[in-house]
Amino acid sequence: MQVPAQVEYERAVSVGHALTLLARYGPRAAVLAGGHSLIPMMKLRLAQPETLIDINALSELRYVEVADGELRVGALARHADLLESAVVGERFAILHDAEQVIADPVVRNWGTVGGSLCQSDPSEDLSAAFAALKATLVITGPDGTRTVPARRFHTGPYETVVAPGELLTEIRVPASPGGGSAYAKVCRRAGDWPLAAAGAMLAVDGGTIVEAGIGLTAVGSRHFCASEAEEHLSGAPATPERLAEAGRIAAQHCRPVSDQRGPASYKRHLAGELTVRALRRALLRARAGER
Repeated sequence: MQVPAQVEYERAVSVGHALTLLARYGPRAAVLAGGHSLIPMMKLRLAQPETLIDINALSELRYVEVADGELRVGALARHADLLESAVVGERFAILHDAEQVIADPVVRNWGTVGGSLCQSDPSEDLSAAFAALKATLVITGPDGTRTVPARRFHTGPYETVVAPGELLTEIRVPASPGGGSAYAKVCRRAGDWPLAAAGAMLAVDGGTIVEAGIGLTAVGSRHFCASEAEEHLSGAPATPERLAEAGRIAAQHCRPVSDQRGPASYKRHLAGELTVRALRRALLRARAGER
């Protein structure tokens, strides 16, 4: 049986208390939210923190709301909270699409949105979804708060811009007038990590694409996005040919690797195909007045 190494445990009762504990224990401390990524890594000794700081009591970080024209998600919101939110389903359908294919009900009821982003797994679904939505992440530290675009949050596999002593506290998503969004994923079995997945957001005015966002995961895309394909779409007519070419461009610029989930060539094919599927569905939703 795999057992984590011995570790100290502290339970935070507020954001300020959590920051105090992080300062006290230093970079060898780890934040415990849902724990569905951290605990397995500790069992495998891939992560060996000296202290766990449990933030699950911080109800102030568990919310899903719309304020000042944007969606705001507390870092401790559970996956199930996003899935059950009517406003998310109506205005940010990509998040419902993604949450429906993340793991299983047990994980979705306990795993947190902020924890998934901070894990920075190269195959993380929400990282691609929030990249497509061009979200902004709020990080709180001893000197106050700072904001970072979702596309600059991840610095590498299992690495983010969150410094020792800081916490991710909120995710903000701008509402795009006339926009639609969608997420498409292929995996070996239901709830598994993706072989490849793509998220898309399109804002349209008449027959013209005024804004495009494309997120990719599990295929080696820098910052989980396909910026070249977005540039191809921006300001262009929303035609099937234009969407198909965007898929080709997205596939061309990703860098998948062969592993137990499949060869790189297959993943590259999936990246292009799933990009087109997500774009088509996002466009249909935009034209239907959905988000």
